[in-house]
Amino acid sequence: MDNSSPQRSSEADYGNSLLETKILEVTPTAFQNEAEHIHIPRLGWCPARPRISGSPSPRSGGDSPRPSYAWVQDKRDRDGSMAYSLIRREKRAKMVDMDRGLESNVDVLIIGAGPAGLEIFDSFGFGDRVWKEANHLIEICMWSPGADGVIRRSDRIPDTIPGLSRFQQIVLHQGRIERFFLDNIKKFSNNSIRVERGVLPESLKIDETKIDDDTTYPVTVTLRHLSEEEATPPQQISGSRIEDGIFRSNLMNEDDEEDLIRKSSSRGGSCETVHAKYVIGCDGARSWTRRTLGYELEGEATDFIWGVMDIIPITDFPDIRMRCAIHSAESGSLMVIPRENKMVRLYIQLKEVTPDATGRADRSKITPDLIFRAAQNILSPYKIDYEYCDWWTAYQIGQRVCTNFDAHQRVFLAGDAVHTHSPKAGQGMNVSMQDCYNLGWKVALVAKGIAKKSILSTYQSERRRVAQDLIDFDHRFSRLFSGRPAKDVMDAEGVSMEEFKDAFEKGNLFASGLSINYGASILVAKAGDAAEQGDGSIVAASAASQTTLDAFRKKQALATGLPIGMRFNSFKVLNQADARPWHFQERLKADGRFRIVLFAGDVLSAPQKARVDAFCKALDAPESFLHAATPPDAAIDSVIEVLTIHSSKRVDTELLREFPAVLHPFDEHTGWDYSKVFVDDMSYHEGFAEAYDKYGVDRARGCVVVVRPDQYVAWIGELEDFEELESYFKGCLALPYGGLAGSSHMR
Repeated sequence: MDNSSPQRSSEADYGNSLLETKILEVTPTAFQNEAEHIHIPRLGWCPARPRISGSPSPRSGGDSPRPSYAWVQDKRDRDGSMAYSLIRREKRAKMVDMDRGLESNVDVLIIGAGPAGLEIFDSFGFGDRVWKEANHLIEICMWSPGADGVIRRSDRIPDTIPGLSRFQQIVLHQGRIERFFLDNIKKFSNNSIRVERGVLPESLKIDETKIDDDTTYPVTVTLRHLSEEEATPPQQISGSRIEDGIFRSNLMNEDDEEDLIRKSSSRGGSCETVHAKYVIGCDGARSWTRRTLGYELEGEATDFIWGVMDIIPITDFPDIRMRCAIHSAESGSLMVIPRENKMVRLYIQLKEVTPDATGRADRSKITPDLIFRAAQNILSPYKIDYEYCDWWTAYQIGQRVCTNFDAHQRVFLAGDAVHTHSPKAGQGMNVSMQDCYNLGWKVALVAKGIAKKSILSTYQSERRRVAQDLIDFDHRFSRLFSGRPAKDVMDAEGVSMEEFKDAFEKGNLFASGLSINYGASILVAKAGDAAEQGDGSIVAASAASQTTLDAFRKKQALATGLPIGMRFNSFKVLNQADARPWHFQERLKADGRFRIVLFAGDVLSAPQKARVDAFCKALDAPESFLHAATPPDAAIDSVIEVLTIHSSKRVDTELLREFPAVLHPFDEHTGWDYSKVFVDDMSYHEGFAEAYDKYGVDRARGCVVVVRPDQYVAWIGELEDFEELESYFKGCLALPYGGLAGSSHMR
């Protein structure tokens, strides 16, 4: 045991760590005061929501009127290219004159405030609040017509594949989700961050002479602050008391958006010029950012038009509180999504509405009455009515992917700005959030000077491949759902309900993100061609990548349940110090840090204990990459955190006896860190002792696993493979704080 070099832990600074890495993604832990002067301007439609007299509000609160869910796509948010959010430092030169207005220098400018934009600064600190308030989806009911043409329940399947995750799918009003975000921003910023509404971007320019200089702000964006009238969307039905989302749907013409920009300019609202190091466009399917860059969406539109309604239903349909996929014989299809507070969202195929010769539908013909009549026809002979409608919209299904996901690795696009598809399978919002979860930490670490700029190229290679897979899936799924059910096995033009069920189940897996497997790159040390495994773009390979498939397979065999390039799965373990059970993934906090997970094996075996000690000695050496990556005066785990799972009996081992100090760092004010060492052993009340087996790790010898900040497995090796582990981090981290004086490998 070596406890001679105690290191300070950052666990006590966890709240501040969340602020810097998931809200700002710009400020190192050691310099927390940099975050004291920040505000967020944001444009969103915020009229008071009308309510039918005497009808109770189904909403549980929140101050955003856009009804979306934790996983159900809201077309108004994803396609709402007028919603803009700006996250920035306000330590700026406040130069105001009559011509130019206010100017700001910012590290990261985010255009768009839908689910994709908000995910970038999600701290994941409010999961319990979402879980308590949301409606939980447990079962999916399939309905299809019988021989007589009458719809019948034909199947039931679990909404979430059993064993896939410790969580199941839930739905919740986006106003509540956004409220949780805002509460956490306020909490972790000491009430120094505020939200402004009514901000419209007017121009974006990139100074290509500065894009390679990390000290400059090469992207300039001009903003205009709108009046309340300008920021209120026109409604499809004049004088209607029901808010609609047609203005934000893909049935809106681009001229409508340009008209708003011209109207804003003519009113002469206050202007602001923002100089940014990085810009992230999350502004929907008709993305202003994408169009300003001159990028195109490639793909096609379909002839399928769907309506959406949020209502409190009055019905005799027996499965109205289940998630349902309903195919009628001739009237089209319908999906039921039960929401919170008795609300239900209906996705309704509109067979009466067809595109014209130009391929677009006439939105003036689409009304709530037309949409609801279609729903009644599909559900017949069951009856459905309502007295309260919260919101409605319509959209035309199209599947498209953008040609590029970034410009000079200074301006990035995410979410519907780079991929559009049907919303019914829930994949849109989830994939959009996953885009930004992939991108956010990369931009953050580069902006802080912690990571090399070359990691930014992996965003397109990883996420454009996912987008392409998404479009391929959605192309199949939307046609299966919108098609007429087959009458029998000889009906070649009809849709097979078994094929639809299979696609539905695969769609749930895809939307969850658990099937994603990132290809070889500077961040994923696996064998194979990086361009072939990604979207075809050229990315640098990791210095620790295996040059042969055989060598890679040997590394992967050390942890067969943790495929390199896929999400780190979660199983329960016990904390060594207090015996408390934890899902191990709970310790992989969304705070922008890499993790080294040391599967220490049987530390009561003398040979294995010697291996662990040698690994820890190299890791804790002053010249090691762990110290080189740590900013001055910051905690040793502020960039790379080391977590340990051993397989010995908990009661026979002692934290301070068996485990070197680097595995449980010391803080002179708070003592040893008791939160980093775990054991795969039986608990008093719940069982366990199965993590090693499920991770596919040898209980005696263990192994070492690197986990990226987004919880994807990046590298696997033996405890003796320290040079290779060091090469991985030297390849992707800048290591500017002293560098590597020499090799720290074990001899």
